[in-house]
Amino acid sequence: MKKLVFRIPATALLAAGLIAICVTPVAWLAPGLQALYVLPLGYAYWVIRNRTTVTEDELVARGVFGTTTLEWSEVKSIRLARKGWLKAVKDDDSEVTLPAVRFMHLPALSLVSGGRVPDPTVEAEPAAEEPAKDAAEEVVESEK
Repeated sequence: MKKLVFRIPATALLAAGLIAICVTPVAWLAPGLQALYVLPLGYAYWVIRNRTTVTEDELVARGVFGTTTLEWSEVKSIRLARKGWLKAVKDDDSEVTLPAVRFMHLPALSLVSGGRVPDPTVEAEPAAEEPAKDAAEEVVESEK
């Protein structure tokens, strides 16, 4: 069974460490400001938790506050959001955000889904006979 997991790169956790370093001078100025360390911890949790798992049978979108499982039969289309991740449009026109899945991932999504999602990078194949005739004519013309 084919399975593909889209997740935010682990290098994004470096930003959480950098935020923690930057918060440290402010966090120790007064009692109670140590609560600022919640920011880098929350960001790290967001990076680790967000992911989309795609199999031949279903899509599983896992966000910070929950998980949504969709069978491919429930998916009407995939919509490209203006800025951000792709969204699966369900039969009832509601949308489910697919965390960490971007436009560049459509070929892989098409492969794992068994062609349910069209691959925009593949050009339509022209009729096999016509290009061959054109190529033969070009060769003959160039020999003259």
